[in-house]
Formats: sequence, structure tokens, C-alpha cells
Amino acid sequence: MQVDLDKQFDLPGSTTQGWEFLQDIPGVASCMPGAEITDKIDDNNYKGKVKMKIGPAAMAFNGDIVINSVDAVKREINLIGKGQDSKGSSSASMDLTASIIETDGGMSALKGNASVTVTGKAASMGGRMMMQVADQILNQFGSNFADHIAAMGEGREAEEAREHIAEQPQEINGLKFAWTVFIGWLRSLFGGK
Repeated sequence: MQVDLDKQFDLPGSTTQGWEFLQDIPGVASCMPGAEITDKIDDNNYKGKVKMKIGPAAMAFNGDIVINSVDAVKREINLIGKGQDSKGSSSASMDLTASIIETDGGMSALKGNASVTVTGKAASMGGRMMMQVADQILNQFGSNFADHIAAMGEGREAEEAREHIAEQPQEINGLKFAWTVFIGWLRSLFGGK
């Protein structure tokens, strides 16, 4: 099953700050709940893992991340990720292009386009549910990324952002996450808000 994602998140800083952080692969990975870089092979190759528990379903993926290209002029990076569930029942791959763009008032935004392919047990959730899950994960990622940019600054906002980063859960809160996904799924069925 393949899911295509296109998201944009406003950032509380300049494009320079956003671009600096976007190139910090371990730092960016830490923004994804349950994800971490476990080994740096070289400047373009990393090993990592992602743990997730949603209701009774638990998955742990081990995989590789390759920095395919970096364009400093466009402030754009392309990553290829491939992983296998530790139980061998699922696999996932991702082709992600992320960039930092300038928005009104000298602010910036993180823009990302990704194509995610999932096979095996993880694909049994179905397309609509997979979109809800991906949307929730990416919203949390965007919030955490923005906190890291805010923490690069000074003053009260930067201190609060550092506190948020320190309190950031290391794994996805399965019950809260599953409930949010379920509510989103119901809304999509009935067209409500």
C-alpha cells in the first residue's frame, strides 16, 4: 500500500535557522515520536529505528536512511528510508523531500512531500486509516520541529520550547493517538468537523 503525503508547518524562526536544523539528521529524527538514529555510517548514511504501539498493535522497524541529495540554494533535502519490522511481518519505505521556505513577515515553514509504501501486516490498516495515522504522526513531528527552531532563539519563548523538547514523549502515546485517529476516521466517514 502506498500513501502520498504533502504537508507544510509554520516555523517560529528564519529560513536560516530552519535550514540549519533540517540538516541535523539525528535532531530531525528526534522530532518523530518513537524514532531515533542508532548509528551514523558516514555523512549520507544512517541506521535508525522506529517504535510504535497503537492499541494492541506494536511495531518496531529497523532500517537505513540515505541522504540522496542536498540543495543548499533551494534549502531542500531528499531522504530515502527503508525498514523492516523486527518480527519480519512488515516492511516500509519512504522517499521524502523536505525544504525550508520563506513565508510572510520573514518567517519560514517546513514543507514536505513524501511517498510511503508499507507492506505486510502494517498495510492491513487500509488506506483511509493509514492516512489518519500518518497525519497524526506528522502533526506531532511538525510541532516538535517547530519547538527545536524556537529553542534556537533567546528569551521566554526559547526557554518554553526547550522545556517542551525535554518533556517530549519518546514513544507515541498509543491510547491518545489511537483515539485521535479513530475520531479523525469517523469524521472522514461522515464528512463532519
